Amino acid sequence: MVHLATVRKDDDVAAVTDGVAGVQLENDEFLTSVYGTRFAATELPQNEMPEREMPREVAYRMIKDELSLDGNPMLNLASFVTTYMEDEAEKLMTESFSKNFIDYEEYPQSAEIQNRCVNMIARLFNAPTDSDSDHAMGTSTIGSSEAIMLGTLAMKKRWQNKRKAEGKDYSRPNIIMNSAVQVCWEKAARYFDVEEKYVYCTEDRYVIDPKEAVDLVDENTIGICVILGTTYTGEYEDAKAINDLLIERGLDCPIHIDAASGGFVAPFVAPNLEWDFRLEKVVSINVSGHKYGLVYPGVGWVVWRSPEYLPQELVFNINYLGAEQASFTLNFSKGASQVIGQYYQMIRLGKHGYRSIMTNLTRVADYLSAQLTELGFIIMSQGGGKGLPLVAFRLPAERDTQYDEFALAHSLRERGWVVPAYTMAPHSGSLKMMRVVVREDFSLSRCNLLLQDIRLALKTLDAMDKDMVEKYTSHVQAHGINSHKARHNHPHYKGEKHSLQGKTGKTHGIC
Repeated sequence: MVHLATVRKDDDVAAVTDGVAGVQLENDEFLTSVYGTRFAATELPQNEMPEREMPREVAYRMIKDELSLDGNPMLNLASFVTTYMEDEAEKLMTESFSKNFIDYEEYPQSAEIQNRCVNMIARLFNAPTDSDSDHAMGTSTIGSSEAIMLGTLAMKKRWQNKRKAEGKDYSRPNIIMNSAVQVCWEKAARYFDVEEKYVYCTEDRYVIDPKEAVDLVDENTIGICVILGTTYTGEYEDAKAINDLLIERGLDCPIHIDAASGGFVAPFVAPNLEWDFRLEKVVSINVSGHKYGLVYPGVGWVVWRSPEYLPQELVFNINYLGAEQASFTLNFSKGASQVIGQYYQMIRLGKHGYRSIMTNLTRVADYLSAQLTELGFIIMSQGGGKGLPLVAFRLPAERDTQYDEFALAHSLRERGWVVPAYTMAPHSGSLKMMRVVVREDFSLSRCNLLLQDIRLALKTLDAMDKDMVEKYTSHVQAHGINSHKARHNHPHYKGEKHSLQGKTGKTHGIC
């Protein structure tokens, strides 16, 4: 029972109102709640650093309030990036925020932990470790984008060295890849002056065609990119078929495996699939630790088969902070936290733990595929562990509806879900599709909540005519989501026409 409180009479209360009207808020001290300070009634600085300090509690709350307008990461089904780690992992990573990973002399154990991770990942990818083979090597990176840049540089330099030794022209290198590659491959080719040669997707094939790829190989080809888990449909490209064709034709063309998403999935769900260093022509592999490696962003890894495929002139021996170290990286200083987080996950979970998680994700993805099929969608991804644990789907072409995948994505966004709609890679008939990435924290119960909202969204859209759908879509774009509303882009760089997206309308998928 709550006790009764006596309401004091005026005579019992000391006067506190004298002089209140003269208080100047702009000179107040932080004696009240955050929302009683002058900062709560003014705009946060946006263009110029303020002259005076702000109490730390106020700065924290003001920024936290602004960030609350971001979406919920757990409902962001567009991204492969990890959104859950155990408290112990977060604590370890937080305690390492101040460590500059590159300072081997000051933080030797952090460097040792990276070496352990490289060894574990190399063996996971079946790198040659017998006594007769050269030492495989690898390094951590900020993510797969940096790893891909390093892999591309190594292939280009090896090709140039060979051409120089033969007295041949080395000014026109090219690289072969699927037109559904992630944009970082376009960047790598553009930044390092390598011509892009594409094997284009079709209306019913969304992965690289092995024969077409090998047919494109010429004397200027530095390598072939093979994707273990494409961004759009999650399919594994056939590295073995490409490898065997190269051997059959006697072509000296290396393969780089972009295992950004699949490198921590395939070894546990499809262990008999040959895609890694078991194949003779595979010389380098990258993987993202912050995707199915189960670490917060950003950390990636790249491994080379042997020194033959990482030319010595790309590696620098540096004695900058007290210790001799070999460095091959686009970035120098970086925090040690993500590398430590990767080591935690690998020793905490072990192979059995990763296998259990990836198997569960595959089961949830298969369940979602089955339920979407019942709702009339066409499934574009591979189930049963033959691809990544994601579901790519589209509306049937013969449907009698006035809305498309983008309208459905907008409707789901109103409910908090980020389920992206994409325009597929060029030469695929301008196909539109949607994609759900099944991550560790996407449980079956959450999957059922998504399905419930998809059913509701379909019911809502089915009740609209064409004009109403167009008005609804415009309204949601203008008021409900952030699509098409970026204000920070420089106007000079809008509407570019040099990328696959600019040339063809292909949507660059989120990683």
